[in-house]
Formats: sequence, C-alpha cells, structure tokens
Amino acid sequence: MPPFEACTRANVGSIMCSYNALNGVPTCSSSYILQDILRDHWNWTRDYQYVVSDCDALQNVYKPHNWRDTREASAASSLLAGTDLNCGTYYQIHLPTAYEQGLINDTVLDQSITRLYASLIKLGYFDPEDSNEYRSLGFSDVFTPDAENLAREAAEKGIVLIKNDGTLPLQISTESNLTAVFIGDWANATTDMQGNYQGIAKYLHSPYYAASQAPNINAVYAGIPGDPTTDGYPRALEAAADADIIIYTDGPTTASEAESKDRTLIRWSGEKIDIMTQLASLGKPFVLVQMGGQRDDSPFINHPNVSAILWGGYPGQSGGDAILNVLTGKVAPAGRLPVTQYPAHYVNDVPMTDMNLRPNPETGNPGRTYMWYDKATVPFGFGLHYTNFSAFITAPENENDVWAITDLTSAFATTAHKDQAPFQTIPVTVSNTGATTSDFVVLGFIAGTHGPEPYPIKRLVAYKRLHDIAAGEQQTANLTLTLGSLARRDEAGNLVLYPGEYSLLVDVPTQTAWNFTLEGEPVVLDEWPQDTGR
Repeated sequence: MPPFEACTRANVGSIMCSYNALNGVPTCSSSYILQDILRDHWNWTRDYQYVVSDCDALQNVYKPHNWRDTREASAASSLLAGTDLNCGTYYQIHLPTAYEQGLINDTVLDQSITRLYASLIKLGYFDPEDSNEYRSLGFSDVFTPDAENLAREAAEKGIVLIKNDGTLPLQISTESNLTAVFIGDWANATTDMQGNYQGIAKYLHSPYYAASQAPNINAVYAGIPGDPTTDGYPRALEAAADADIIIYTDGPTTASEAESKDRTLIRWSGEKIDIMTQLASLGKPFVLVQMGGQRDDSPFINHPNVSAILWGGYPGQSGGDAILNVLTGKVAPAGRLPVTQYPAHYVNDVPMTDMNLRPNPETGNPGRTYMWYDKATVPFGFGLHYTNFSAFITAPENENDVWAITDLTSAFATTAHKDQAPFQTIPVTVSNTGATTSDFVVLGFIAGTHGPEPYPIKRLVAYKRLHDIAAGEQQTANLTLTLGSLARRDEAGNLVLYPGEYSLLVDVPTQTAWNFTLEGEPVVLDEWPQDTGR
C-alpha cells in the first residue's frame, strides 16, 4: 500500500487494479480497495482520476477467480467497485447485457464516464489540433542530446560495485591498447538491455559495442560459451588466453524473466560457474558484469581469481556505454543494490506462495527482505566505491536524547497528514578519505525495540545522494525524519507511533548510528479502514 498512497498524494491521474485477489476478492472488483481505501481514505477523488484494469483482469474476475457466476455479473461487479476502464473487451461485450439485466444503472455509468472524459479534457484531447501541445510531439522531441545523456547517466548512477580487488577501474594507456575479451549472454546484448515493457530506443549499445568504439581498447567478442557440448568453451578460453582482461557479462535475460516467465531458481547454472571459474584461473584479471535480475553471486564473491563484480540490471539504450564508463573509471560507481540478493537455497526455504515477510518457525519461513532476513549473499543497500568514505551523524541536542510523544504531536497542526509531521532533520557528514572523486548515497535506517514484537531488523526511512565529493573533502546530507518514518503498523493496519528505543543507522554496513528514546503513550497517526466484506 505505501507506494500507492504516495502516488495518490501526488495526485496521479490513473491507477491500475491487478490480476490477483486480496482476502478472496479480485482487486478489480474490490470496493474495499478501490473505494474504502483509494477514494475514501486517501481522498483520491478529483474528477479526472480513474481506475483501469490490468489487461484481461476483468475476465479473470469470472474465471479463474469465480467471483461471480456470470460474465455479466463479473463485469458489473468491477464497474460498481470502482474500475472505470477495462483494458480488454469484457466491458464492451458484457456491460450492455448487465445493464439490461439491471445489474448496473445510469448513475454508475455516468460516474465512470465523467472520470474518463475529464481526464481526456485535462489532456486537451478535444482541443483544436494546433493548440494541443501533446499532439505535436514526435520522436525528435524525445531523441534529444539531453535525453540521451540522461539515459546514460541514469544507467551509470544505478550500477552497483559488489566486489573489487583493485582491478577496477581499468588502467587504459594512451601508448598501447588494452585487449579486453567480452564473453557471455549479455556481452553483445541488444533488446535485452531494455528489459520488459520497453519503449522504442534510438540505439542499443552493448558493453562490447561501447568498448569497440573506445580509444586504446582492443575489444574482442568471444561469443556465448553455452555448454561443453558446443565449441563455446574452447573459443572463450582461446580468446581469453590472448587477452589482457576478461570481462564476462551475463545474467538472466527477458527469455528467462519477464511477465509470465517467473524464475524458480536464483542460482547460476553449473555450466556458467564452470566456465567462469575456469576462465578466472587463467591468471588474467577477471571481471563479472552481472546483468538482469539477481542471482546468488556467492560462487564468485569469495573466489580469489574473480577480480571484480558489477551489477548493471537492465540499463537501457546506453547501458553498454555506462558500464564501460564505470569499468574504465570515467564514472565512479556509487549505486546501491535496490533488492536483496538471496542465497540460492532460499527458493527451497520458503514457498513462493507464502507472502509473509516475518520469519515463522512453524512454517520454516526464514523471513523476506532486508527488514526480516539477515543472511543475504549481498544485502539491500550495499555498494562499493573506487574510494573510501566515512560518515558521521551530528545528533540534535536534547536532554538524554529523550522525546515525549505528547510534545511531538504538536506538529500535527502544520501538516496535511499526521505521518508527515516533522521529527528531526539529522545532518550526516560524509568525508572522502580516498583519492577518487565520487558520489555517495547516504542511507538512513530506523531500528530498535518499539511497538509489538517481533521487531524488524531495520527499515529504510531516508536517503540522499551526494554528488562529486572530491578526495579529501566532505559534504553533508540532511536526512529528514518524520513521525511516520518512526511509526509502525499494528495488526489492524493502523500506523502507530510507539514509545521505546530507536536507532538511526547510516550506510550498509552501518558506519555511524544515533540512539534516542520516545516516551509516553502510543499515538495513532493513521487509522486504517477495515474490510467489512462488502
């Protein structure tokens, strides 16, 4: 719910209901979700704000959810619940008959039509063509140098350095070429660079392509090794033997992870581990550039012959350029891992259908996410740099670092939402103690013994990216803590500010911390609407 709540507070124009059911009710037919929470509780009620179904989700209301006995009743239940627009044909085919059967009336039709046409009016859909700013847009307005630079910069800033023994950044001499062999499924990737649900790219630059265009790099593409039944292994080993550095670029692709293609394994295959460790044993620097979604990198993290590991994800049209810029030190990496990298055995530790986040000894669920699981191969928020940083918190002055909850609630009067009431703004001073100018992302987590047990390990509540911190210099990030960032949800869903012990932890792993205490009685910041089953 929190991401959707943030969107409604930003007054987005449209929200999509999904295929699944919540508490037995398909979301597109759930008045609890679409009316009680979305429109009533979050006050998402502007004329132009409408709900659209995910494609074919309304058909799913009928089969396989079996929420209603007929197709007409399924379509009607979704319209009545608050789904205004169907991505598909179920409304067109079945609403007329539903209307004839008295399952819907003019009032509910007018309500949805008003929302849909108000959004069209807001966008100028009915304005004269020469006065509509959107109709005049073409690809020339999108494919601009600024947009292309932004695409590359976004990829550069998202790249995460997971391991480095000093091999990176590569030392490129102007006097002689560095021979770099590129191997793996992603080495010369094209459409995979964009991931799933991509737009039309002006170009697609793979890591090999980017290196082949760079000065003083002799880039060699040795293909995809495959398995030992092909000639891929000998070709890769031969090319690697003649290279100065081996860059193995691999990971899941859209062929193995996309909509309707859920992975059931998060390990590297035996063939991949075999060829990579064999290549790494050649005595050359070996860099793994991991792409796509996460796999368990434990076979390589502690491997003495694997020099470095970068994670690039799905970096878009300029992804290869971004990766090369990080490899060569043109850009210093400062990205943080946005997910938890679980060990390979995790898929056997908990069923994929178990949605519980908290550990449960009875079911064997070890917990999910960094908030409840502490045995990750690479933890959420981790990221190395080409330099060294130290961080220091300047704690606010308050007697014994104790705050009375009754004093904090006076801030309610200045905010539209109680959870956004300010607590403290905490300065975090970051010093670059190394030799390379670099960005640094300050991550602030809350931990402690407050509220009901079990207690989360920690929760990310604030972050800020500092840019271009030069060697020997420092910058300060101000992390703003609200009362909502300290609060937790109770079993009824209410957001509650609890008395107890709190710690603000900075960085992964933690570099600096500030401990403080809240005293008094719990205060509800947000009373969650309960599902009455209607």
